[in-house]
This record gives sequence, C-alpha cells and structure tokens, in this order.
Amino acid sequence: MSTITVRLPESVHGQAKFLAVADEISMNNFIVSAVSEKIAARRTAAWLKQQALRHGSSRKLLKILKSVPDIPPSMPDTKAD
Repeated sequence: MSTITVRLPESVHGQAKFLAVADEISMNNFIVSAVSEKIAARRTAAWLKQQALRHGSSRKLLKILKSVPDIPPSMPDTKAD
C-alpha cells in the first residue's frame, strides 16, 4: 500500500469529512472510495468509446434516428411533485 499527501481546498475537505462521517467511514476510506469510483468511471468511458469506434456506424445511427416519429411525447417524462 502507498502513502500520499494530498492538499485539498478547505471546502472540499469539509464536504468530504461531512460525507465520511455520514457514511460512518474514515476519511481515508472515503478518499479511497472516491478515487476508485473516478477510476471506474474513466475506464468505463474509455471502454465505451473504444466499442463505439470499433462497432459504431454513423449511417446506422442516422437510419435509426430517422425512424423515430417527430411528434411530442404523449405523456410527460417527469412527474411534477
């Protein structure tokens, strides 16, 4: 395991500490989790981009989009509370 020193702006530190306390975990665990989530998101985005470049087709996408009727939705996508 590695040890690093990280300088955080006070506002970020305060919010991270608040969330760590709320989750009943240490700041170390919170930061490990946050960094892990960021890594997973970046790797997923890179994989999706790779798949799109490998298998995607602008021609097929345009064909699909042209098949969608140009009419307003029959019901709202969200409910008003």
